[in-house]
Amino acid sequence: MNQLDTLKQFTTVVADTGDFLQLSAFKPQDATTNPSLILKAVQKPEYRPLMQDTVARFQGRALDEQIDRLLVRFGCEILSIIPGRVSTEVDARLSFDAAATVTRAERLIALYQAEGVPIDRVLIKIAATWEGIQAAAQLERRGIHTNLTLLFAFCQAVACGQARVQLISPFVGRIHDWHKKAAGASWVEAERAGANDPGVQSVRRIFEHYKHFGIGTEIMGASFRNVGQITALAGCDLLTISPELLAQLAATDAPLPRALDAGAARALDLPAVHYDEAGFRYALNEDAMATEKLAEGIRAFAADAVQLEHLMQAA
Repeated sequence: MNQLDTLKQFTTVVADTGDFLQLSAFKPQDATTNPSLILKAVQKPEYRPLMQDTVARFQGRALDEQIDRLLVRFGCEILSIIPGRVSTEVDARLSFDAAATVTRAERLIALYQAEGVPIDRVLIKIAATWEGIQAAAQLERRGIHTNLTLLFAFCQAVACGQARVQLISPFVGRIHDWHKKAAGASWVEAERAGANDPGVQSVRRIFEHYKHFGIGTEIMGASFRNVGQITALAGCDLLTISPELLAQLAATDAPLPRALDAGAARALDLPAVHYDEAGFRYALNEDAMATEKLAEGIRAFAADAVQLEHLMQAA
């Protein structure tokens, strides 16, 4: 049994791609997308007709509606291949506007439902700002499930658990990148690999907190740089993995033991943690890595959304 098959025994494997033609080879349960992945996909000749057709069908509509229809088009194609859920992201430029995030999320769900997609097969991705988390709490109360992304800090995870969001996506690789850059010449890759990787340690802390206190929010490790980060989180609820790393796992027959265990987490002695808005903002401010990576991620996704708009206008 290869490592991908072994991993699937105790973790739900999710494909992190807009390139849905690759999905059938790895048989993931779920799939995630983001503006960067969709932008990358529509620049390939095999996907460009989807964008051109969307523009032709909805010419004259507002550009933001055309973008949402393109995202849903990709999501529907993905859902025709996988048995589970697809995550579709709200425009990152709305990350600090809870009301606008709710409105955009409701439109995405309405577009999916118009295509016959059940509401429980879609997760709305929202940046884990304070406003994003509050928007997600509203959506969850309305039966729309959410995936809180760009999550780098423990306080973000705690607030998401309090809001009873469906799922969070802590970004392993980007945490690793920040610490490696900050350490400079003193960084020794071998000493900070596997269970010692700062991104892995961040997800482990969240996993132990959620399982210890019986928090139902699903944890989906994301943004992996190497297979070692993935295997060190075997046993996490879900892991969203690029096609390149899925292929590496499928090509390896080495043993893959469970690394995270909910039963062990329940036996730990952990303090209860709660954040109100002021406490959340201060805790996030105190975490330089999370503050920088959250802002950087929002800027990058927003820039890719603008670039996607330009491509659609030129189509």
